[in-house]
Amino acid sequence: MLPSLAKQWRNAAVIGLRGQSLVPCASTRTFASAKSTEEETFDVEITTPFEGHKLDELPSQTVTTTKTEVLDFFRDLFRYRRMEIAADVLYKGKFIRGFCHLYDGQEAICVGMESAINYEDAIITSYRDHCTYLGRGGNMYEVIAELLGRKDGCSRGLGGSMHMYHRENNFYGGNGIVGAQVPLGVGIAFQQKYNKKDNCTFTMYGDGAANQGQGFEALNMAALWDLPVVYVCENNHFGMGTAEWRGSKQPAFYKRGDYVPGIKVDGMDVFAVKKAVAFAKEYAIKNGPLIMEMDTYRYHGHSMSDPGSTYRTRDEVSGIRNQRDPIERVRKLIQNMELATTAEIKAIEKAARKEVDDAIAKAKECPEPPEEWLTKNIYSAAPHGWESVRGVERGLAHET
Repeated sequence: MLPSLAKQWRNAAVIGLRGQSLVPCASTRTFASAKSTEEETFDVEITTPFEGHKLDELPSQTVTTTKTEVLDFFRDLFRYRRMEIAADVLYKGKFIRGFCHLYDGQEAICVGMESAINYEDAIITSYRDHCTYLGRGGNMYEVIAELLGRKDGCSRGLGGSMHMYHRENNFYGGNGIVGAQVPLGVGIAFQQKYNKKDNCTFTMYGDGAANQGQGFEALNMAALWDLPVVYVCENNHFGMGTAEWRGSKQPAFYKRGDYVPGIKVDGMDVFAVKKAVAFAKEYAIKNGPLIMEMDTYRYHGHSMSDPGSTYRTRDEVSGIRNQRDPIERVRKLIQNMELATTAEIKAIEKAARKEVDDAIAKAKECPEPPEEWLTKNIYSAAPHGWESVRGVERGLAHET
């Protein structure tokens, strides 16, 4: 019998760093932003070491940050968690229908990523996409409205939980087929290199999709052409209800590329994610593809139809919450460094709750898409000479 994941992680904890908490360093310096304002910075030590594959060097374990950034991290992590918990309630109340995959526990990945890149960089992900959409510049109301199937949703109420996009900020979804988004991400990176852009693409997938053949095929092309793409495996350790060690002979996903370098990151440490993503972006633009494994954990089941309790114990889930929760780790840092008072922290939490509640109330009042939208955005206007296809006029309507 293999030991539980919680026990493995407890045994792997860094000596002297109880709960893998973030450790502030004494050094400080002054940071000048693009707006010419100055804010004192300080260093935070990442307690879980990065692990590399075929890399000459790894990122340092020190992250430079500011009070503003730390509080922003806490605010976004709490907002995202609150939104996902609210989605759980809405689903059980039958306001959300169909598929719904929640991200609680994994929020540090999208929050940390966005702090290290910009909207000229591209992201494409799977169906667990609500928080990634928010990170790409979307707003809470658009997410909730989409989940409720209302016309103000980010996909006009036609995409639902799995299909959220932000074209202006290079977020390409939200894709429902397991692993199918990975080669699309390589294609996005191809156009970035073709157009000589100084940016890269993060193509994200889970450990359950890591065995998809199309991912390896696309990786081979990316390596041949030195495309600026980072394969991001969000390893939450269960593909639906299948533990990684049952479905993968080699569960060290950052080594899966063989000839492609890789790095393993504590995906529940927002500062580790920030540091590693900045490193990965620079590497991919200069050298080509890199595989990044984000070691994380989802608190909910795979989807709302999965109770998440048949293949893992409640003690395991609570153990991860107690030791590695991304929100509580940042909260501890804020308290230890006295970056905010208890009242100020509660005010941030209260504002997040209100934002979610207001978005829900507004979305419930929003009408559903009209019936005529069912036939929109299906065919484009016919180019000259293609008014008919195999003798059938494109404008011909189906008669009922």
